[in-house]
Amino acid sequence: MLLEQQIREGRCTYPFSYLGHHEIDGEVIVRVFVPTAQDVQILGPDGQLIATAEDVGDGAFVARCKPNKFQTPYTVSAKSDSGQFDYVDPYQFTDEAYHAVHFIDHAPENIYQQAGAQIKITENGIAGVRFSVFAPNASSVSVFGSFNHWQKYLHPMQRTELGYWVLFVPNVEVGAEYKFAIRDSEGNELPDKSDPVGFHHHQFPSHCSVVYDHGQYVWHDDAWQQRGVVNHYSSPMSIYEVQLGSWKRPEQAERRYFSYRELADDLVSYVCEMGFTHIEVMPVSEYPFDGSWGYQPVGLFAPTSRFGGPDGFKYFVDKCHQENIAVIIDWVPAHFPADGHGLARFDGSFVYEYEDPRRGWHPDWNSCIYDFGKDTVRQFLVANALYWFDKFHVDGIRVDAVASMLYLDYSRKEGEWVPNVDGGNHNYEAISLLQWVNSEVYAKYPKALTIAEESTSFAGVSQPVSSGGLGFGFKWNMGWMHDTLTYIAKDPAYRRYHHSDLTFSMVYAYDENFVLPISHDEVVHGKGSMIQKMPGDDWQKFANLRAYFGFMFGHPGKKLQFMGSEIAQWKEWNHDTQVDWPQLKYPSHKGIQALYKTLNSIYTSYPALYECDHEPSGFTWLDLHNEEQSILAFVRFDKQHQQAVIVICNFTPVPHESCKIGAPSSGDYTLILNTDAVEFGGSNFDTADKVRSINQAWQGQEHSIEVNIPPLATIMLALD
Repeated sequence: MLLEQQIREGRCTYPFSYLGHHEIDGEVIVRVFVPTAQDVQILGPDGQLIATAEDVGDGAFVARCKPNKFQTPYTVSAKSDSGQFDYVDPYQFTDEAYHAVHFIDHAPENIYQQAGAQIKITENGIAGVRFSVFAPNASSVSVFGSFNHWQKYLHPMQRTELGYWVLFVPNVEVGAEYKFAIRDSEGNELPDKSDPVGFHHHQFPSHCSVVYDHGQYVWHDDAWQQRGVVNHYSSPMSIYEVQLGSWKRPEQAERRYFSYRELADDLVSYVCEMGFTHIEVMPVSEYPFDGSWGYQPVGLFAPTSRFGGPDGFKYFVDKCHQENIAVIIDWVPAHFPADGHGLARFDGSFVYEYEDPRRGWHPDWNSCIYDFGKDTVRQFLVANALYWFDKFHVDGIRVDAVASMLYLDYSRKEGEWVPNVDGGNHNYEAISLLQWVNSEVYAKYPKALTIAEESTSFAGVSQPVSSGGLGFGFKWNMGWMHDTLTYIAKDPAYRRYHHSDLTFSMVYAYDENFVLPISHDEVVHGKGSMIQKMPGDDWQKFANLRAYFGFMFGHPGKKLQFMGSEIAQWKEWNHDTQVDWPQLKYPSHKGIQALYKTLNSIYTSYPALYECDHEPSGFTWLDLHNEEQSILAFVRFDKQHQQAVIVICNFTPVPHESCKIGAPSSGDYTLILNTDAVEFGGSNFDTADKVRSINQAWQGQEHSIEVNIPPLATIMLALD
């Protein structure tokens, strides 16, 4: 097939060998591809005529001139039935197209610093965009978009040795839309692809990528960035988990979502008012299907355009930091959807996913699994983790579905999975990838935190890589969540038979650095909202929930609460609606919200409740085996053991007067929390605001106090 015809049909692998200018037999030959043109001229830098081109068929034109007459950069002036249009020929910029691509595999950051659509200026001062995309088994790739009137094959890209296809296109500006047209190794045309390293994408129906300049946003979080390194383990961490599209919806019918900027004002103000220290945002990487909640991403390097552009998300993070709120984003390296415009079979081959469906296809989510053993995929994922810290100033990532990455037989039956080299079910490739991610993140961003959603007893999830661990900073305590929710859902009459559901978590509490999560997964898919889980009549439901939240804040471990639970909304979460804010007109819901605000305030004010979350010295049982009355009591200490907070929980509707509880020191103990208080919707059972210890040993302590314990309540007393 003639080169002209190859270019016209988008089948050219090395367009620089034909297009552009070449010195042959003592003359300069300029070849251009302008399929709609009738007359083409080559103009010099000052607009002077260099040569008139000859039409050689199939849209190709050839101009010839003497070397001493030829100058760069030259412009192509083409006339057609629709008029005259001029453009700077991209195929004269060989060095600009290839520049730095050869070094793209030297460091993970080079992926997002060199690939995708990078804004560049040539030595001659011509601005444009260098497009670069990894498609190692493609036979041809073209970039097309708004800058070339969506003509698919007008800009064929050049293949490089690394499998990247490159082209510098002059005069492409920020905001230009683009896609890649790819043919597989057999020359078959594939669905048009979005840019895997695109910084901005549009939604359905175009799914096109958009040129974006990361340098255009001006940050205002210098004070936050310049603060000292925070010891997350001995600091308070009360996380508000949010799905941005369903926290609050606009009232106007024509508007579907609030923008990042609007949420930055409304949501951040609410989080500050409630006393949370962190916001965790469910996945913001671009995703095609609303119902996936972001957990089926196709554009890992782009905040979803549902809520605005990348600058909008930067504004959101910026505003959080200005209000001293840290931002955690959910990150999904476990799997990706098979949408045609995405990563699946990207160049007709398995570029990103495992080829064997026993490893490369996830039966639970009907999605592709990344090939964690392939160097290019590993660099892609590590680069993406770093990218969010670098370009968007996020403070942490919570890694989704870690268990599905760690186990080759996750959610698979016998014969549906392939053992590792040792015959076991651990995915060594995924394990080493996660270790690499955590090592890179903490090395480059010492203030960062990484959190694993890992639902098994896999050892060392939050232990250092140097000790053989995965290197996460924290791990969600799914066992605590499951056991305590199972317990609290039972009728109080039967709780004495399940007392260990509350106490067992302390057996392994220091095996990992735990976060106690009441996440979105617990209030969806028929599981009911938090208030629906509670037994009894309405009063008992609210009392149970108040007691449970109090127990949660007393228990060692950082805290996470999903939106809506802090106001005890009746309906379980629905991503198509919003938090049921109108329920706050009812005192019982207002009381739960007031309690949660108070819990956050107490929690951040008393180091005993957070400083030793991950150290056994910070916790002592007082009343562990009181199954008959369903009472628990324990004491929390700060690092210096100068502060002590006694936590007492009563999970029956029976109050108890003058109960003797062990006390670690002599002195006065002040009531700092009573979930049964009237301002929270409680019965206001008579509980003294202050009690004095007596010198009588009890429950392993040298002193003791006598307190009245309200029904279905948690109380906390602090040593003055």
